[in-house]
Amino acid sequence: MVQNPPIYASISISFEWAMNDFSSGFHPSAVPGHETKLSAEEKQPAARCEWDFSLATVVSSTANATVSDTLGVIEFDPSNTILATGGIARKIRIYTLNSLLRPQEETVHFQGEHQSIAFLDHTNACDNCIFTPAKLSSLRWKPGTGGRILGSGDYDGVVMEYDIETKVPIFERDEHGGRRVWSVDYSHSDPFLGASGSDDGTMQMWDPRCGEGGGSVAKVQPTKSRSSVCCVEFNPFGDALIAAGCADQKAYAYDVRKMVEPVHIFDGHTKTITYVRFLNAQTLVSAGTDGCLKLWNIVDSRLLRTYKGHVNSRSFVGLSVWRHGGLLGCGSENNQVFVYDTRWGEPIWVHGFEPMGRDSSDHHHAFVSSVCWRQVNEDQCTLVAGGSNGVLHVFVGKRKSDSE
Repeated sequence: MVQNPPIYASISISFEWAMNDFSSGFHPSAVPGHETKLSAEEKQPAARCEWDFSLATVVSSTANATVSDTLGVIEFDPSNTILATGGIARKIRIYTLNSLLRPQEETVHFQGEHQSIAFLDHTNACDNCIFTPAKLSSLRWKPGTGGRILGSGDYDGVVMEYDIETKVPIFERDEHGGRRVWSVDYSHSDPFLGASGSDDGTMQMWDPRCGEGGGSVAKVQPTKSRSSVCCVEFNPFGDALIAAGCADQKAYAYDVRKMVEPVHIFDGHTKTITYVRFLNAQTLVSAGTDGCLKLWNIVDSRLLRTYKGHVNSRSFVGLSVWRHGGLLGCGSENNQVFVYDTRWGEPIWVHGFEPMGRDSSDHHHAFVSSVCWRQVNEDQCTLVAGGSNGVLHVFVGKRKSDSE
């Protein structure tokens, strides 16, 4: 049985967002063909950064509260103008991107490396705040609601939907036996259809329009050992697939029309898979506590590339894909944010978080715990990253000119 992660009370920040090594000691052998692919990768040119990234805004709390504010999830709404954050502090904060990127009168600035950085306080920068009954592990905006409905999964095993305008829950389901819900997502073809993955070893699909069993539509247990389901995501490109990453070191893809056996199995990580993200209609990205990101061909479950550089052995550090730019973002347990170009296995950009807030005296234990790209179809980008100390960093990037 999977045990809940330990809480280290002697440390000022909380490691509740960290996770145990769920693996059972089984280390899958390399998938046939991997060795050839990896040796080919070694012959590729060194990774190059085609983007100029800069830190635009830092949002922190001036209050020296004793409660951990680890940011476990950051999500942009469908309009990509509003973002929500959640985590250990039992609150959902809502920000408008304009309020984070447009300097205010009370903002402090300083010049450094040809950039102006805005320093804001969560209280002033936040446009809305919803207090939740439990610690949050996942957030996802419900498609087709104009950015008004936000779904959440929490440490008590409950899935809830909140109306952002009224700040009240409008749907609740508790069908995971009180075991932590790590991840929630919604179908883009049928926005009423949601899914959740949990420590109870199941991935469940549900529809609030179905009255009984918490709106239950389907339920699968990917592994016989009931390994934790740490992440779920519907394919947003029209295919009837949903992917799940598990503590048994594998990711699975199911046909939502027949949730019986997986139609694809992605086997190559050596520790728990913490995130799965669809990059496009043909490829899927996974992240694991083996310190690797992996790019997979969906059709034949073939490993295309492995990305290494960040540190990840026990915590959820976030994974986000910017589909237009072909970039991957993730956090790291050495308190840095990493950006990879999907074409190369090495990072193209790394930025360290400066000690501040609650981790200023114990920054060696701090880590970047969540990241999210703004999904825009242009040659400039926004990456938001959150830390175990509750500090939010907003980065902006522009594609370099050909002459640079």
